[in-house]
Parts: sequence; structure tokens; C-alpha cells
Amino acid sequence: MTLLVTAASGALGHLVVDALLARGVAPEQIVAGARTPAKAADLAERGVAVVPLDYDDAASVEAAFAGVDRVLLISGSEVGKRAAQHQTVVDAAVSAGVEQLVYTSLAQVERSSLALAPEHLATERAIAASGLPATILRNDWYAENYVANLDQVAATGVLLSATRGGRVAAAARADYAEAAAVALIGDAHIGKVYELAGRPLTYDDIAAAMGEALGRTVVHRNVSEDELRAALEGAGLDAGTVGFLAGLDAGIAEGDLDVDDPTLAELIGREPTPLVDVLRAARGAATGS
Repeated sequence: MTLLVTAASGALGHLVVDALLARGVAPEQIVAGARTPAKAADLAERGVAVVPLDYDDAASVEAAFAGVDRVLLISGSEVGKRAAQHQTVVDAAVSAGVEQLVYTSLAQVERSSLALAPEHLATERAIAASGLPATILRNDWYAENYVANLDQVAATGVLLSATRGGRVAAAARADYAEAAAVALIGDAHIGKVYELAGRPLTYDDIAAAMGEALGRTVVHRNVSEDELRAALEGAGLDAGTVGFLAGLDAGIAEGDLDVDDPTLAELIGREPTPLVDVLRAARGAATGS
């Protein structure tokens, strides 16, 4: 059985290949697709076949599918282009007659108000329409997304949000990667849609985790959307980023990322990594400690 992991030079894709190898999949059974193969050179050094795969280049996608039995489609990073890019992969999977297509989607995508949701939902529908045997992994938020807040929070002691008590069930990228590896190598997961999540946390909880990781008191201050936008603009963020982040908080307030589901823990055979551990590891890597 040959397994193709798309976007394998990215953070999630690389971790999936690591997880496959850790679970005993032989390197020669893994194909790592990367837009820039040189960025996955370390995987090639471990015996994994690294091939060009660019979602915008249908020929490269089709070539990467040669001899492949199962595929993990990691969602692209270019918002606005992803539905078309993913369709290219789905079409190639149909042409190649793959046994399974695994896709990394978004939490509660059918009801989500997040700006990221429509393209994920379109991809899920394209996969369903294709008739491919598939597994859908609806990943909640990535715990690593909070690392970007650490420097500001360390300086101010304040975590700002307009989430109004909403919860986020973030999990570590490595946990999602391990779940993807499990789904890719197990027949029992074909035809399943999984909501994957860590422990749901309010922003008060997230502030406490940040404080523990930083070794200082951190408080969460809930503000209105207008106040949040003003603060983000004051920090020099562009209008698109301000709109995305304000929309994210609004979605959290509506429960878009509030998923209380044990499936992630069941798939990986352990509890998801606590947020504070993710933050500590990132902080340690940044400071060299």
C-alpha cells in the first residue's frame, strides 16, 4: 500500500509523515508531495519519495498520484483559491482510482460562520459527489495559533478578545497529524466524518495557560468587536487581517469552535496535548531554553 501526503513540506504534512513512520509504515510506502521538493529534503534522506505537487498545477498533481493507493489531502493555505485547488486533487484521485481520500476540514463546517468554512464545505461536497471512499477530519483550531500572541501578552499581561465567553477546543498540530496518520492506515475509518478537538477552553482559560507558560499573571479582557478592531488596527494590522480576526472572535462567540468530542483522543490513544504544554514548548524554542 502506497500513501501520498500532500503539502508534506508544511508543518502539518511533515508531522503526518513523521507519525506514519513512527507507526511502522515503511519509508518506501510513503510519497511526500511538495510544491518545493527541496523543502522536504530531510524526508527524502529518511527514504521517503518526495515528488512535486502543486495544487495550481494539475499535471504535477496527476503525476504525483502514480501508483498511489491512499491520499491525505491537506487543505491549502490560499484562502479564496482552495475550493478549486482541492477539486484538482479530487479529480486526480478519481482518475487514479485511489482506495481512500482523507481530507483535513474544519470543525462543525456545516454550521460554521467562520470565513474559512465555505471552501471546506465545498471540498467536502466535491469529495462526496466524486464517489471516492473518503474520511473527513474536521479539525478544530490549532493550539499553535496562540503562540503568535505570546510576546504581546508577555509584555502587557492582557489577552484581548471579543469572544463573549465562547469556547475553543484547540489541539496541537502534532495531535491532528497523528490522527490523520491513523485515519490513513486504517480501513475502519473509511466513510467516517470525525470532529477532532481538544478540551474546550474559554479565553479566561487560555489566558491562564498563557500565564502559566510565561511565568506571569495574564488576564483576559473581553471587549466589543469595535474595540477589538480598533486595537488590532492600532497594532498595525491590515484591514483584511483585522476583518478575519474580528470574524474569528465573532464565530467563537457563536460556538463555531466549541466542540466537546472524545474522537481525537480515541484515535491517537491518549489525551490531546494541553495548551500550556504547546505554549511552553514554543516559548522554549523561541528563547533557546
